[in-house]
Amino acid sequence: MKDMFGLMKQAQAMQSKMQDMQAELDNLTVDGQSGGGLVRVTLTAKGAMKGVVIDASLMTPGEQEIVEDLIVTAHEDARRKGEALVEAKMKDITAGLPLPPGMKLPF
Repeated sequence: MKDMFGLMKQAQAMQSKMQDMQAELDNLTVDGQSGGGLVRVTLTAKGAMKGVVIDASLMTPGEQEIVEDLIVTAHEDARRKGEALVEAKMKDITAGLPLPPGMKLPF
């Protein structure tokens, strides 16, 4: 029983840390870029887009499709960085908690 109480105490501590992390993720931003930095996208770690910067050299007639593709690519770059940031924060929170292999949090 002693181990069960210890596990429950760890779970409660982890829940508190996860709530703090969720609030923190709203304020953390990641930048993605494409086209050698000609297009940059800023997202929160939760994936909300906060900004797009497009180099003026791309703003020429006939370049619309290229710009659209670069925005999508920059967004994907930022999204991957945000996911990596969340994963790293989750590892910090769940350190020492005996979770089964492959189990990911939050559920």
